[in-house]
Amino acid sequence: MEKYTIKDMTKMAVMAAIVFILTYTFKIPFADGYTHLGDCAVLIGVMVLGRQKGALSGAVGAALSDLISGYPHWIIPTFIIKFLMAAAMGLVVEKYMPKAKFNFAVGAVVGGILQIIGYTACKIGFYGFAQAMVMTPTLIIQTIAGIVITVVFVTALRTSGILERVKAM
Repeated sequence: MEKYTIKDMTKMAVMAAIVFILTYTFKIPFADGYTHLGDCAVLIGVMVLGRQKGALSGAVGAALSDLISGYPHWIIPTFIIKFLMAAAMGLVVEKYMPKAKFNFAVGAVVGGILQIIGYTACKIGFYGFAQAMVMTPTLIIQTIAGIVITVVFVTALRTSGILERVKAM
């Protein structure tokens, strides 16, 4: 198990707070729920903090948003799904394609697919198959939006050199 320093825990807490704020505050309503900017923060957290720390901070921030938003039945599924989404991206970036220029985009797509599968499976359990299928297009739109925003931001952060400076802090 990796040991975390005070500096690591501080960075993770800040990233969890960013995920929470972008999930809780910037909601775009849809017919069957809402979409948000939290997914992009979860994925950017992996690029800033690395696979383990980014996955943990993203999962905590997203689950906290469910708690505060009044969706307690989603806290554990959200924690697990966001953790797996971020960890999958981190594996692609750090292990399977570390030298590829757009490894983060491939990782974000892999993580996004896991998110869609995970939330759809949970919705089947909570609401039944038919309702889960009706809700899936909104989830797909949310996931694609999060990936696109992530690609734009990470590309800009990498090109400007800001990503490397933030990682080195």
